[in-house]
Amino acid sequence: MRLEKAAYTRDDGRNVTIKAAVFEDASGAYGAFTFYYSDEMGVETIGGQAAFLNNRVLFYQGNMLVDAVFDRMSVMSAAQLRELAGLLPQVEGNKGNPPLLPTHLPKRSSQPTLEKNTTKYILGPVTLDRIGSPLPGSMVDFTSGAEVVLSKYSAAAGDATLMLIEYPTPQIAADRLRRIDASHQVTQQQPGVASIIDVGPFFDTRTGPIIVIAAGPLSKSEARSLLTSISYDADVTWNENTYVSKKDNLANFLFNAIVLCGIVVGLALVAGIAFGGLRLIVKRFFPDSVFDRREAMEFISLHLEDDPRRVPREP
Repeated sequence: MRLEKAAYTRDDGRNVTIKAAVFEDASGAYGAFTFYYSDEMGVETIGGQAAFLNNRVLFYQGNMLVDAVFDRMSVMSAAQLRELAGLLPQVEGNKGNPPLLPTHLPKRSSQPTLEKNTTKYILGPVTLDRIGSPLPGSMVDFTSGAEVVLSKYSAAAGDATLMLIEYPTPQIAADRLRRIDASHQVTQQQPGVASIIDVGPFFDTRTGPIIVIAAGPLSKSEARSLLTSISYDADVTWNENTYVSKKDNLANFLFNAIVLCGIVVGLALVAGIAFGGLRLIVKRFFPDSVFDRREAMEFISLHLEDDPRRVPREP
């Protein structure tokens, strides 16, 4: 990660201080954005996603997180930041795509309901332990390539936490879920063991490579509603051209074959005419010297003649 900071002053005396953080990809920028915004912030349309509070505006664009603090906010402040977001360098390839894991969070209109600006996307254990999680970072095991997203949901008895942990393969997720369940059972039997944070009721399940955890003051029906709302569907993409090129077109192949046959026949005709014409010219100007010479045209002759004295035999 690379950090930059600069202060700018307009002609009318207004100034703004901008801090920018450059991450390896958009997932890092989005994770930092969710870490720094709070539920009291308002939503703004700048870059990939933006939030504001008083004279501070926070947004991310691609793999960059921008934190702008104005001395005085105006209607032009957001427009200026939108222009800035459009001028930021664009990251190429998949590194510019935001993470897909947060899209699995259910957005329900009935209980439990998703609370605004409470989604946190985490890629490391330090951040996970700072925000307060149903699981400590050591239990998640980020070394295996895990991604985590948490969000608060308003239940009948209070605020609950829904946690999604995605691993590279379903096999890793299944093994990790067994360890989480075993640690949870130890915690229930030995309350002094702090392997899992005491958050009250704790429910978990797995769908594909994603472990789903619902924790907090949830009833069984509310927990079941949250857990069953997460469903992983694998999408397989075959990176191959879906169009037929000229090389693979059968009609184009047949046309080229006919053209080739015509060229061969034409060359044969030209060669035959050229050879025949040359032969006729040579025979005319050099008769019996190159072609049709007598010594080259010898053949056996029997010279058979009918003998009038020969009496034919009777049958």
